[in-house]
Amino acid sequence: MTSAIAGCGAPADEKVYPPVNPQGASLSAGFSTMERLVEAAKKEGALNVVALPRDWVNYGEIIDAFNDEYGIKVNQLDPGANSQRQIDAAKRGGPNAPDVLDLTLDVAVTNTSLFAPYKVLGWADIPDDLKDHGGAWYAGYGGYVSIGYDSRKVQPPTSFADLLKPGYSVALPGDPRETISAFSGVMAASLPGGQPEAARGVEFFGKLKQAGNLTDPKGQATAVVDWDYLNAARAAKESGAWKVTIPADAVLGAFYAQAVNQRAPHPAAARLWQEFLFSDKGQNLFLKGFARPARLEALQMKGTVDLEAAAKLPEVKGKPVVLTVPQTDKARSYLHSAWVKTMG
Repeated sequence: MTSAIAGCGAPADEKVYPPVNPQGASLSAGFSTMERLVEAAKKEGALNVVALPRDWVNYGEIIDAFNDEYGIKVNQLDPGANSQRQIDAAKRGGPNAPDVLDLTLDVAVTNTSLFAPYKVLGWADIPDDLKDHGGAWYAGYGGYVSIGYDSRKVQPPTSFADLLKPGYSVALPGDPRETISAFSGVMAASLPGGQPEAARGVEFFGKLKQAGNLTDPKGQATAVVDWDYLNAARAAKESGAWKVTIPADAVLGAFYAQAVNQRAPHPAAARLWQEFLFSDKGQNLFLKGFARPARLEALQMKGTVDLEAAAKLPEVKGKPVVLTVPQTDKARSYLHSAWVKTMG
């Protein structure tokens, strides 16, 4: 009888795993192995992403690589959405809700109740100040405010002050009250005076306008204040013409946070996406898009970094500054009242 009962069970050398829990806060807690996570995600068959333009930090290749590796269809929802629209979509819920989110840190910090905690395998490699210690959100990639410029028409700027010189036609990538990249450009322009101060940044762009050096982003700008990964991507397309510099006295950095929607329609696929983004392969794909992956230091120490891609990153000479959430909130509040008064 004993041998008969034993024969009905799993083989002696086969490990028995607990049932899959798609809401597990880590690979081991939810799926036990990567193979079981992949299997669960494939059964779901799809992944909903939002606010991921294909030309933003190489997301086009990242999405294609994820689909090729796992055969999971990626539904790209509202590619042009900002962080707040992502939050609104997550709150609406339903089968078309985003499974995963790509958010500015300040928006992530203030909406942790909407996220399902999940710590990826590379969790320990993410710097402590770039992740929620409960696993609600964690930075995937980042970059620095830069000045992209047409080297055929203007001299290389070494500071924001140079943009006031004759010949420069400067653009921000949108309204700084609405667009994080434009907001960060204003704050970077304030750094040469010391600590980041919104009033000083607004004053600088007011001077640019008075000098006739400020133009619409769709105009014929000879210089664009934007993230270094976007200016670098343009420089790669316009080889020999478009150049990128990060002023040594105004090095403002920022990271984008990843999170799993607590009401994700495809919870296993959402977690597999995070594991992919934070794998060596995923992080190097960000690097290929001129972004600086959160695990960059770990990749360098392990010798798994894409050296060719890393060599193409714009040089950073000064001491980086990253705005705290209180600094960001205070600056945004100031801009909402002062920007239109200064700029008209």
